[in-house]
Amino acid sequence: MTEVTEKVERAIARFDRVTRQLDQRGGPAQDAARRERQRLNAGLGRTAVKVLVATGIIWLATILVGLVAPIGMFGFLGALLLTAVVAVGLIARGGREAIAPPAPSADLPNGEMVDRFDSYLYKARRALPAPAQAQIDAISAALPALRQSIDRVPTLDPDAQDARRLMSIHLPGLIDRYAQVPAQFRSAKDGEDKTVDERLVDGLAAGRAALAEVTEKLARSDLAAFETQGRFIESRYGGGDGS
Repeated sequence: MTEVTEKVERAIARFDRVTRQLDQRGGPAQDAARRERQRLNAGLGRTAVKVLVATGIIWLATILVGLVAPIGMFGFLGALLLTAVVAVGLIARGGREAIAPPAPSADLPNGEMVDRFDSYLYKARRALPAPAQAQIDAISAALPALRQSIDRVPTLDPDAQDARRLMSIHLPGLIDRYAQVPAQFRSAKDGEDKTVDERLVDGLAAGRAALAEVTEKLARSDLAAFETQGRFIESRYGGGDGS
């Protein structure tokens, strides 16, 4: 248990160093680092709660069994061992999720998918060339507005579906495939005279534009609903005679 805990602590320390470096750059990178710290802290809190709940259940069961029949020293040691095993498993799982969250799963709710995609971009950013990092920063900067609108929209809404495919399939697939290309081949030009790095930047730019379009559509829908509600109130209660 101590070894796993130390690994998690070292991983968190490395994460803190990276976030401090990004904080110094300012702008979208700083905002992304702040959001990632908030998610990390929330994840650590959830892991701690899971460990406490699991420990409580184990020892409550041990007490109940002891009321029926003496568990003896071996039973007590067994409860200790089970507690340690469960705690190690929960801490290790939480540490892996904090260090390298996967690309968003296609079955996540809208708001949670945006959060997971934001975290995925933050972790993937450091391995990309500078022009691609600029596109990542632009996408990350637009995600809070997207989350605010898409979180209230049904999952099957056509605009939400477009954004979900971009966040869970297309953009992560582009980044992951780029990572699989050996570095020495990324400067080679294809039939359209573009390098792998240039293809990556173009793909990210297209994805950024598509997400921005979805965000604008959702915002226009919210604005139209607001205007409709405002006109109704004015027509219903805005009579000049005070009635």
